[in-house]
Amino acid sequence: MTSSNTSPSLADALAAGTVVLDGGMSNQLESAGHDLSDELWSARLLAERPDAVTEAHLAYFLAGADVAITASYQATFEGFARRGIGHDEAARLLARSVDLARTAARRAGDAGVARPLWVAASVGPYGAMLADGAEYRGRYGLSVDELERFHRPRMEVLAGAGPDVFALETVPDADEGAALLRAVRGLGVPAWLSYTVDGTHTRAGQPLEEAFALAAEVDEVIAVGVNCCAPQDVEPATEIAARVTGKPVVVYPNSGEAWDAEARAWTGRSRFAAEQVKAWRDAGARLIGGCCRVGPEAITSIRQALASA
Repeated sequence: MTSSNTSPSLADALAAGTVVLDGGMSNQLESAGHDLSDELWSARLLAERPDAVTEAHLAYFLAGADVAITASYQATFEGFARRGIGHDEAARLLARSVDLARTAARRAGDAGVARPLWVAASVGPYGAMLADGAEYRGRYGLSVDELERFHRPRMEVLAGAGPDVFALETVPDADEGAALLRAVRGLGVPAWLSYTVDGTHTRAGQPLEEAFALAAEVDEVIAVGVNCCAPQDVEPATEIAARVTGKPVVVYPNSGEAWDAEARAWTGRSRFAAEQVKAWRDAGARLIGGCCRVGPEAITSIRQALASA
């Protein structure tokens, strides 16, 4: 069952239990030998090596992920335009990101994966388009209206490609969260909203109680939570998200290493342990995976840890 009409829906699955997300797309692509030092990051491969993107998704499905997040995080009309890619071609590449994840789901089914598989269309923050680390700071100097106008066109294209859900992810600023929640309305695709955080605040410094509260009454939002953060920040953020919104919580932290935006490299050591996921689940997490530097082996460990409890 791998189409956009998958039964149960992801929302139904979250109501029934815990669902496993994939890990970092860049992690898997780099492990396969692809250079992602470009400003477009993994989005460049949508044009140049789409087969590599499919293989990365497939590796996570075979490792135990139920949900693949598309390689559209850094795919924007503005970013593609800087590389000489016009609007129509950019729209085709955005739609391709969903198609590639669907292809991987079908291949996983052919390989014997019988469980439902879902595709989440990644919508990264405005700062990802800037490619200067701004997604870890927020406070871009843009209004909520301006941010909505930035996000809505590519979300319309992604919605047309038929994903099961939007991943409104790595959001550093509650103002951008508000813009994304406006942009998702009327597109006919449910969404999760996940902030990147520092302790119990967004990267821009707003209390998570306020940031999560924005999504509490938005019908399109089926989960709220955090991603691209340190593992130790997950449990307190999960407790706040569950309490403030009453919705299922999504969590997919980094390995614990730190990103050096100038050097475009990771530093430090991993502090991600699959055993932590039980505490996250107990705090309210229902959609659990990994982000940067978390690979297929870790996703297998997450699935095993959740199954053993």
